[in-house]
This record gives sequence, C-alpha cells and structure tokens, in this order.
Amino acid sequence: MRNGIQRLARLLRHRWTEGRMQAALPDELLERLGRRVAASEQRHTGEIRICVEAGLPLSYVWRDATARERAVALFGKLRVWDTEHNNGVLIYLLLADHAIEIIADRGLTRAIAADTWEKLVQEMGTAFHDGHYEDGLTQALAHVTALLHQHFATDGNAPAAPQTDGLPDAPVRLRTGRDFPS
Repeated sequence: MRNGIQRLARLLRHRWTEGRMQAALPDELLERLGRRVAASEQRHTGEIRICVEAGLPLSYVWRDATARERAVALFGKLRVWDTEHNNGVLIYLLLADHAIEIIADRGLTRAIAADTWEKLVQEMGTAFHDGHYEDGLTQALAHVTALLHQHFATDGNAPAAPQTDGLPDAPVRLRTGRDFPS
C-alpha cells in the first residue's frame, strides 16, 4: 500500500514540476550555455550535451526508474555516444527528483576516475540547492572542458576540426511526460 502511495506522490511531483523549469533555466540561460558548449568544443574533440527534464515520462515513473536510467537512455537518444573517440559527455538534470547525472562515454571512463564525476555532481548540487543554476552549470562545463582538453585536446594553433557527428550545442529541455523532443 505504501509503495502505491509513494508512486502516486512521485507521479504528481513529476507532472507538476514543469513551471519550475522555466524559472530555474530560462531561455536566455540556455542560449548562453549553448554558446559556452560551442566554445568548449573548440578546445577538444569531445562532445558535451546538456539535457534538462522537468519530470520523467509516465512509463519511467510507473516502474520506479531512476534518473540514472533515464540519463543513460537519453545518452543514446541524443547520440552522445556517437563520437569518433568515444568521448561524449551528457550532463542531465531531472528537476522533479533534484537529480544530477553525468554520463561519460567509454573513452573518458577509461581515462577519468569515477570519483571525479561524483565530485562534480556534488558541486553542481550545492550550487543548485542555493538556486544558482547558471553558476553550477557553467562551473561544470569548465570542469568537463578541462578534462576533455587534458585527454582529447585539439591542436592548440588551430580550431577544432569539424566533428563527424555534429551534435548540437544547445541544451535540450524536455517537457514533462515527453519521451523525446520532437
């Protein structure tokens, strides 16, 4: 019985979080973040995607899926895995659960210890808790950029070669209950 009540409460929380997304991450902020991602990708061969979701789709809530499960699924749907050097990074925020996930492709997981990503998530969580979404995301981008530059730098005298996968730089904002942006 309690599990059913918890599931219903989570479902309602995921449906009602939509309004918080626009307040926490307005369009102007997402545009600035997109420009920062583009600038970052001039320094390395990796790809960085930011995905913000107000609440999970009903099927995820109903089966008690975690934010990590959703982030892994979006890592694939957003093609972050599709980089030449297996060095894509997804920064995923699930507002309804106050969850942050960073999914790094296998090229990075071989080079960077898991606790590095965990520390970055903790730092972002602290900034977000204080309502500083832009600061938290900007600092995370700077940190991810430094890691990618350390392990996958482009020639310092020339801009990055065009990426073969050409993933968009703009953050993805998923509306509550939608499985994928149309």
